[in-house]
Amino acid sequence: MNKDILEFVVYMIHACARKWGQSPSAVYKRLMRYGCISGYLIPHYDILHTQGTGFVVSDIEEFIGANKEAV
Repeated sequence: MNKDILEFVVYMIHACARKWGQSPSAVYKRLMRYGCISGYLIPHYDILHTQGTGFVVSDIEEFIGANKEAV
């Protein structure tokens, strides 16, 4: 993972933490549990980093919702 992708992932963790009222570490654990970082944020970085923060947070929420049953 290069520096730009890492910074994006960290930024999105903090954005979700603000929206959900949780600590960044709790959000990180949640995203890892549902495979969001390795299965969504990193592979789709090229597209996602050009989108607005609110849009990406909403996409993350959809991704988690769709993958809750798989875990």
